[in-house]
Order: sequence, then structure tokens, then C-alpha cells
Amino acid sequence: MNMRHTLRRYHIWLGWIVGLPILFWVVSGLIMIVKPLDEVRGRHIIDTHMHFALKTQPVVPEIAGLEIEHMMLEHRAAGPRWVVKLEKGPTRMADPATGQWLPPISAVEAVAEVMHAWKGSGRILSVVRTDRKNPPLDLREPVETWQVTLDDGTHVYIDRATGGIMATRTRFWRFYDWMWGLHIMDMTTRENPHNAWVATLGIASLVMALLAMVMLPLTIKRRRKSQPK
Repeated sequence: MNMRHTLRRYHIWLGWIVGLPILFWVVSGLIMIVKPLDEVRGRHIIDTHMHFALKTQPVVPEIAGLEIEHMMLEHRAAGPRWVVKLEKGPTRMADPATGQWLPPISAVEAVAEVMHAWKGSGRILSVVRTDRKNPPLDLREPVETWQVTLDDGTHVYIDRATGGIMATRTRFWRFYDWMWGLHIMDMTTRENPHNAWVATLGIASLVMALLAMVMLPLTIKRRRKSQPK
């Protein structure tokens, strides 16, 4: 058996091994570009950039002895709120009218935040408190939130500490996320493209391509020899 036949056999077997993953990569990649990324993230149905004006000078909360990473005024359904990020400790919220620290928001307040920013047509079905240590797969942030579910399948996550909208997850986002996991071959966390599956199949695909490049001149040479003079 000559070299061409040997290389051809390896090329065929590698083709069977990497053919299906390559199909997955192509199909998932095409699906991920079907819609603009802003639409996938639900920015067309949630308004998170609301302007507001203060009628009086804001009162700064008592921060003596606290190590502040940053502090800013943000808009909420009930009015402006101080959002204070501590270097060591949780993020907290305060009322700029009084300077008083505020407790984490309730489920009712979470619903108010969603309805205040909502531009879609869905109705709220449920409100569930999520666990910081075991966040939902479509959030993947170690933050305690309220998961507000609408009847169109959208999940809106509201940070309990600040009342801010952390994420908007539509049905298509979850399908997109599933395709992303398939694309990087990490269906568990969907965050690690540097894994053994990708490395192994990527190397196999490269070897298959190199074999094809080697076989091409051998095939051309063989055909030239077989042509009658």
C-alpha cells in the first residue's frame, strides 16, 4: 500500500471523527448570528437607561468607617437611589432624600422595577428568590436576586441588594446560550472554551486539513502519470 492510500485512509477516519463536531460548530455559529446581540440580550424590551432629576441636594448616607469602592445615584421605580459598592462587604442601597440605608428589596418591589422598565407585552407569572450560592444557569452570577418570570418565557433578574436589573433572559437567549455551550463544547457551565474536547477535536481537524494538503499534490502527480502520452 503506497503513501497516498495510507494518508487517504487516515483522512477518512479523521473525517468521521471530526465531521459531526464541525457540523455542530457551523450550525451553532450560524444560529448565533441570526439576531443582533442587543436583541438576544433583551435590550429591546427592557429600558435600563432612564434619566432622572433630583429636586433637592442628595443626602449622602453615613459611610464613616466603610471602605467604599464606588458610590453612584441610579434610577429606580420608587425614585433615585444611592448604590454603594463596598470593598469588603455587600453592595448596599440608600435613599438620597434622607441618607438612610435601605433594606434589600421585596418581591413586590422587584415586580415594580420590572414593570417600570418593561417595554414588552408579557404578563408576570411568578417571582422567585434565587440563591447566591446556586444561581440559575441563565444568570450564572453569585448574587442573590429575584427572578421575575413573564408569560412570554422571559426571565428578568433583579438584584435584591440594589433593585437594579441584572439580566434579561428571553427564550431565544436561552436557546442561544445552549448553542454557545455546544459551540465551545461546554454544556455544563457554558463558560470554558479551553477544554479537552475543543483541543482534541481542533487538533484532529487540523491534522485532517494537513493530510488533505499533502494528498493533493500526490493525487495530481498520480493522475498525470496515468494520462496517456
